Formats: sequence, structure tokens, C-alpha cells
Amino acid sequence: MERLTMTANTASTGPVWDWAAGHGPVTGALSATTGCLAVATTGTAAGMPPGWALAIGAAGAIGHTVTSLRDRLSARTIGMRAASWLIGAGWTTWAMASGPLSWTALGSLATLGVGIGAAARATLLHEEARELEAIAAAERQVAAELSAERRAIAAEWVDRIQRVCGITVRVRAVEMWPTGTGFTLDADLPPGGATYDRIAREAPKLSADARLPHGCTATASPGIDQGRVLVDVTTVNVLAQEVTYPTDYGPLSVLTGIPWGLRTNAEEIRAYLREQCALVVGPTGSGKTNMVHTILAGFARAEDVLTWVIDLNAGSAGLPWVRPALDRDGRPVDGMRPGVDWLAASPEEAALMLDTAVRVAKHRKTVYQDLMARANTDLLPISPQIPQIMLVIDEGAEILASSDKPSRMLAAKILEVIRIARAMGIRTVLTALGATGAVLGNLMIRREAKVRVALTGGETEGMDLAKQFPGTRGLRVDQAPYKGAGFLGTPESPAALFKSWRILPNQIRDITAATADRHPTLDGPSATAAGDAYARRWDPGRTAWMRDTTSEREPNPGSNLAERGGLNLSALRGEQLPTAEPDEEELARRFREQIDAQFATAPEAGATESDEPQPPAPGGLNLSALKAGDNPARDAALALLLAAGLEGTGASAIARALADEHGTTRQTVVGWLKSWTEDGTAVRVGTGTKARYVHHRHAPDNPTEQ
Repeated sequence: MERLTMTANTASTGPVWDWAAGHGPVTGALSATTGCLAVATTGTAAGMPPGWALAIGAAGAIGHTVTSLRDRLSARTIGMRAASWLIGAGWTTWAMASGPLSWTALGSLATLGVGIGAAARATLLHEEARELEAIAAAERQVAAELSAERRAIAAEWVDRIQRVCGITVRVRAVEMWPTGTGFTLDADLPPGGATYDRIAREAPKLSADARLPHGCTATASPGIDQGRVLVDVTTVNVLAQEVTYPTDYGPLSVLTGIPWGLRTNAEEIRAYLREQCALVVGPTGSGKTNMVHTILAGFARAEDVLTWVIDLNAGSAGLPWVRPALDRDGRPVDGMRPGVDWLAASPEEAALMLDTAVRVAKHRKTVYQDLMARANTDLLPISPQIPQIMLVIDEGAEILASSDKPSRMLAAKILEVIRIARAMGIRTVLTALGATGAVLGNLMIRREAKVRVALTGGETEGMDLAKQFPGTRGLRVDQAPYKGAGFLGTPESPAALFKSWRILPNQIRDITAATADRHPTLDGPSATAAGDAYARRWDPGRTAWMRDTTSEREPNPGSNLAERGGLNLSALRGEQLPTAEPDEEELARRFREQIDAQFATAPEAGATESDEPQPPAPGGLNLSALKAGDNPARDAALALLLAAGLEGTGASAIARALADEHGTTRQTVVGWLKSWTEDGTAVRVGTGTKARYVHHRHAPDNPTEQ
């Protein structure tokens, strides 16, 4: 039975009644007429006095009038509702007196129903029109108020541009930014050949004239045609605020842009790197390292990007993205993949990576010819199946500008990758410490790195913005004195102020975990070209340097001097040093000599004629407790100094004389001479390369001189 009921319900295609819905003109009229007929019929059969129906109708009319007034309905609607109640009540009273089932009564009731329905429809349309008119009036009022504000802004800036720049513009529109941080003026330039850069040159003066807060600017850029100009005016300083990286780690694509930060209007700015390289410049303390992590975060979120990182500074840029995916033995952690696909921290590994990139680019040029022909393009179609390789080279611009041999070799490989691999989906992001001629002097960098970032941090030295953003006027370092703030320019948008996100270490771990299953794998032909150098990049032997945690180990107090690499001062605690083997004694002797030279230790007993104990040199380290007897090399050096007489001698001569017998170095002798000079045993004569040391017995002002 239940099955039959379900089938019947499923097969039913009839109308579904919504008992909660209100009445319309038709159902309302039908409900009113059938109600009147039912009351009249029932009242006649029961002998109800006809006047009761009229009283009920009057009460209904009064009630609906009150509710309609409360709802602020129109007079037409109120009158129609009250009339419907009264007419219905009047018919019911008449029908109860004369008989409700006659043709006259039924015909008049039908006519009454049609009239009520028509009147309800007319009043409904009237109420809808009235409501729409009220909404339109409110919108017109808001628009009028906004238009008045915009007209005031336009008039103010027309006057300001005339006063500061000497040209008269006509403002077409004022667009208020949705973020509430400023607005944009769209204006016509005056006839006579005026260009937008005439306003751009005076951007600082316009900002000062408008009394904009620090960090806010008025910048001009080209309009829709060469006779139009767009003036972006920032009224809220978003550069001073620290904005953390968004917690939405959703998928990205290199084809749709990678977010790198915020413009001054608080809108996201994206870098499109399918064909472009990038250059990020920032001095120490400007937030450049944080910017690099922001860039790596965007690449990690991309479904069609593999990131290779070169950082010759111990790989610090890429280590936070690798360590969460490797255990203490260098084995992969289950369910994790490094946030970067390859990390090089040495010149040798970097050269291996760059050579691999060149091989991959050349192999792609041949193996994907049919694919590019089918797609009718000369650019390799990038996708999760054929990912783009992004080479992030920290301080790579300095490598290009360096003159030492290892850097020159790496520079040649970097330039080859930039030169040959654009169409095959291998691009670079270089960083530098300054925007100088040495960094930007390479034509390849200027031509290919069209996405450029200058993080200023208020630093003026080495920040030539005119070199980094040629053709852009009005950029000044003092406009972005905040950490993580600077200028960003792309082929799609001119150079302008922006703010880099602050990415925290815990976010790096979270992004690495959240994107572990999103990273693509190198396509088969490219992996074949990359060979073992790429396939074995995460071998524990290749990544051992990432797990060097010797600085975290606790020192063993019982270890000997050679094992600890430290200084055993047990002699100062009244303890006897352990007996050392001959080679250990030689090591300890040389170590003590280096300590003598480095710390100006106290002189040996008997080193001077006086039998009185000599105090240690100020700030020095008294290691006499370690010296169980006379130091033969030191005594021999003092004897040579005394034998040199009035002419004196130098550290090099003494070291050469003692080298064969005692193995004494010049550094050790320098330490002795310094301590003897401080305690009065020797006197230094002359300066620079002509300086010599004379024993105090032979010093010119010594009255006992022989």
C-alpha cells in the first residue's frame, strides 16, 4: 500500500496548493463570494437575524482600514478593502432576507465577485507602481546627494590641477572606490597637445596641496585615449597597516595571475608571469624576504607551476617550504610535498639546476611541436599536465653583476634560461638589494623583467626608481617609508604604490600542508630531459645540509679540547688537566699561543727583570694557570728582541727565526709584542710598515741604556 501511495504521489502532476500563500485578485474575490454565500445559506437555515451579517461586515471594514493605515497603503486600496467588506455584508443581509439560492441572488453575487476581483487587481497594480516610485525616489535622492558630493570633488580638483599644473581639465566622472579609501577622476585634457604626464610630474605637489595624509598620493595615468587622464587619489593610508596574507589558500593559475599584494585602494594586485620575468628590489629591512615568501606562497597555490629556488645564502628563502615535508632523516613525510619543487643553496647545486632548466627548455621545443600546432600557438600551452617552471633566485641580480668566476658562470646560465625559455614556460624571479646601474645595467634583465617591484622601506641609498621604472614620473621613496611598502609595475598597470602581505611562519607551514596534493608533477618528456639530477634532488645525501642541527646539541663537559672545540679552564678550578697524547699537547700549545695573541694574556713569570707579579693587561684573559712552566718559544722571542738592540726588530723577523724550531706564527708573535708593549717590556718605534719593537733596556729614553 505504501508503495502504491508513493507511486501515485510521484506520478501526480496536478497543481500543488500553497495554503500559506496570500490571496490574489482572483482567489480573494472567489473566497469573498463563497464566504458570503455560505454565511447567507447557513444563516437562513438557522434563522439568524439578517442584521448580524451587516454588523460583521462593518467590523471587518473598520479592522482592514486600521491595518491598511498602519501599513501606509494608499487611499485607493483602503477604500477598496472597506467597500468590499460593506458590499459583501450588504448582499449577505439582503440574501438572508429574500433567499440566497434564487437566480437573482446568485447572479448578483457573481457580478459582485467579478467587481471585487477587478477592483483588487487595479489597486494591486497601483500599490506596486507606488512602491516602485518610492524606491526610485529614494535612489534619486541618494544619487543627488552623491552627485552633489562628486560635483564638489570635481570642482575642487579642477581648481587644484589648474593652480598646481597650469592646465584646465574637464572632469567627466568621479568614481568612489568601493573600499572607501579614495576615488578616481576621469578627465579630459585641454586641447593644444597637453598630455597626462604633465599632471603626473606634479603628483607630489598635488598631494601636498590636497593635504593628503602621509602614504596617500594623487597619481596620474593614461585614460581611455591620449586626450584623457585618470587621477587616482588615495585618502586613507593603507601602507602603514600590516596586512597578513589571506587565509584563503584556494587554487591559482599562472594564466590568471598570482596575487602579490594590495594597491592603495585596498584592491588585490596580480602579477602575470606566463611570458614575463620579474625583478624584486629591496634593501635590508625593507621586507624583501617576506615578499619572496609571499611570491612562493602564490606559486605553491598554483595548480600549473613548479617552483625552483636558488638561494646561495644557506637556502634560507626555500628552507621553510621544504622542512615540513621531510623528517629528521631526510625521508618524505606521509601526505606532504615540499612547497618548492627544488632548492639549491650552493653554487654547484645552482649550476646543476640551471643546466637542467636549459635541457628541459630545449627538449620541450622539439617534443611539443605537434601540441603547439594543434593549439595554433607558438607558446607551449601551460596546464597542470605541462606545468610552468618558475625559477626564484634570491639576490640573483647581484649574481649577474658580480665579477668573480663562480658568479660569472652562474650569471651566464641564468641569462641563457631567460633568453631561450620564454615560449617553453620557464621564467625567473630575481631579487636584488638595490635599484642601481650595476643591477639594472643588463639589457636582458631590463627587456624581460617587465614585472618590477621596489620595496623601499624609507631607504634612499641605491633606490633609483627612475632606472627601475623608466618613463614613470612622480615616484619618490618617501611616499612608502613603511616596511613591506613600495612600488609595483606590470605591463598591465603602471608603477604605483602597493603593500606586500605579511606572511607568518605558521602560514608557510599551513600553505605547505594545504597545497601538498595540488602541486603538479613535471611532465614526462621534461622529466626525461631533466634526468637523475632532477629525479634525485630530494635524496637524503643531497639534502643533508638542510638537517644540520649541530648548533642545537648540548656541549659535553667531559669531552676533551679537540673534540669540543672549546676552552677547558679546569686549571682555574684547581683541577689537573688530563694527560694528553703528544699530538694533543702540540694542539694545546698552539691553541694557547693563539689565545695569547687574541686576548693579550698575562705575561709569563720571569719574562721581565722584575720579580714582582705583573697584573694582567686590562680586559685580557689570564691563562697562566694553563701554563705549567716557561714557554720556550716566548722566551726565545724575548731573547731575540733583547738581542736586536737599539735597532729593534718586527713580528715577521721573529716569527721567521722561530718557525723551524718552535713552529711559531706571526700572529702569535704579534700578540706577544702587543702584551710586552702594554706592560712596558718593549717599546714600539715608528708607525705603519716601518714600525719596529725595541726592548725597554735599549729604548732611547732608558737611563740604563748601554
